[in-house]
Amino acid sequence: MTRQGSTSVAILPVTMSPAMAARSELLRPAFDEASPSLGRFVINPHSCSYRRWHMFLIMLVLYSAWASPFDLSMEKAASIALVVTDLVVDVFFAIDIALSFFVAYHDTSTGLLITDCRKTTMRYLKRPCFALDVASMIPLQIIYQLVTGKRQGLWGLLNLLRLWRLRRVSKLFARVEKDIRFNYLWTRLIKLLCVTLFALHFAACIYLWMAFNYKIKELTWIGNQIHSFEDRSVWFCYTCAVYWSITTLATVGYGDLHATNIGEMLFSIAFMLFNMGLTSYIIGNITNLVVRETSNTFKMRDMVQRVSEFVSMNRLPEAMREHMLASVQLRFRTDEQLQQEMLSELPKAVRSGIMKHLFKSAVESCYLFQGVSDSLIVQLVAEMKAEFFPPKANVILENETSTDCYIIISGEVEALTTLADGTERHVKRIGPQGMAGEIRVMFSIPQPFTIRSRRLTQVVRISHIHLLQAVQPNTADGYIVFSNFIQYLESLKVQTKDVAFVSDHLWNGNSMVLERATEVAVDESKEASHKMLPCKEPKRVVIHEQLPNATSTALHPSPGKLVLLPDSMQELMKLSEQKFGKAVRGILTVEGAEVEDIEVIRDGDHLFFS
Repeated sequence: MTRQGSTSVAILPVTMSPAMAARSELLRPAFDEASPSLGRFVINPHSCSYRRWHMFLIMLVLYSAWASPFDLSMEKAASIALVVTDLVVDVFFAIDIALSFFVAYHDTSTGLLITDCRKTTMRYLKRPCFALDVASMIPLQIIYQLVTGKRQGLWGLLNLLRLWRLRRVSKLFARVEKDIRFNYLWTRLIKLLCVTLFALHFAACIYLWMAFNYKIKELTWIGNQIHSFEDRSVWFCYTCAVYWSITTLATVGYGDLHATNIGEMLFSIAFMLFNMGLTSYIIGNITNLVVRETSNTFKMRDMVQRVSEFVSMNRLPEAMREHMLASVQLRFRTDEQLQQEMLSELPKAVRSGIMKHLFKSAVESCYLFQGVSDSLIVQLVAEMKAEFFPPKANVILENETSTDCYIIISGEVEALTTLADGTERHVKRIGPQGMAGEIRVMFSIPQPFTIRSRRLTQVVRISHIHLLQAVQPNTADGYIVFSNFIQYLESLKVQTKDVAFVSDHLWNGNSMVLERATEVAVDESKEASHKMLPCKEPKRVVIHEQLPNATSTALHPSPGKLVLLPDSMQELMKLSEQKFGKAVRGILTVEGAEVEDIEVIRDGDHLFFS
């Protein structure tokens, strides 16, 4: 949005730095589609038309990168058409300089888009790039030749000022590397190729320039091998120069062409030193790209090797080895690692929103949370952790003291129980939106079943502590969760009543499951619900304006007002002030004792305020 006044500004998202706001294609995709005008004489740097203008200038920069060194080295190849082309290109860059005075920019301290023409003009004039832009645009070597009528000589080096324009290509590659629409590997490879080709072309042109401008032609690198090379064609000389340049860059050095004078030797020394850095840069980048593409496979193979060594060292059973290898390989085949790394890097609010989008429907469909409030679902989902299990992997072991329960998102698991002879027998299958391990969480007893995946399974884990923290403040939701669990126990008892080994293990064994399930099913009292799930139930109390006097009967005080007991003493005093319109200094019982803690008040008590 824009604001009227001497300076128009566009407010950026608070999560973006000014540098990223100005350069990143990832964080500003909307600007590629359309950008509103910021004023009559102001150019939006993110507008599509300005982006297209920059891409057109990139094509001209590529031409300048080739033509500037070539014009320097091959003066005899200069023609009217080539000179006119150079002048036309300079005109386009002169237009760009004029436009730069009106391009809005982002303030580095506030992150606002400054659109005041006076400020944009002064900013561009004060920057060092303005002088270099002007110098690279003026054809100084042509002016010198027209004024003096002499060959360019050392003045021809001024033609290399046009290479300042290459900074645009560098910025383009930096922007494209951050754009996920382009393959990063190919972008880097193309950049390395362009740098290498330009280095070869530039060195070849410098070699030719030194040969053509040296007084004794026979004492040059090309004159030593080819007599009267000045009479040969332009492309023959250029081909020889490129050949020597690439053999020097590749450190081959056949010796057929070599430096023969001090100037060529000095440049060859500088060029070979540059080649050492360029070669290291290319090798380092390619190595990094290759390692980046294969790092995941390397980590998986290394982990598998370490697992195999661990199994051999500790002489673990073959079945256990297979389970360990399946878990390790699954970590690299699924998006579990990517999901966990991605979520850990995000702010909590964003992470909670993602978890809500992914798993809220599955939690709502789970039997234990059917009918509860949406706020409870959101609290549970926000702290859930997703996990993957390969086929035939143990999710929960029988008789372990795990404090987590699981909701099946996809796949399928089965519940197994171990008989007296050590064999495992099937109890039931649990599919998507089903739960496993909740009996341990609700009863605080060892797990009664082994839960094992039947195929690739994704689950979300809920800890016992998190479940209690979410349920305790929501009394109504706690009763719903408790009621759903009791109904599930009854249905499980009906389902397994015809299976003797399950009935003996779950309902007639020594486990505490029998006692608490029977207590809840028969009594269904509030005390039993607290044993199962410590939810806080409301208390009703009768409040009176003041303690009865001596003539009144303490056991039958005057009628008061029946209210629900608040959660704190302060809220109770505030409630009394609202009901009776008087300030409260203390709370007394019917016996005259002063109440100091809200927890000592029982359901049905009479309270008096003084």
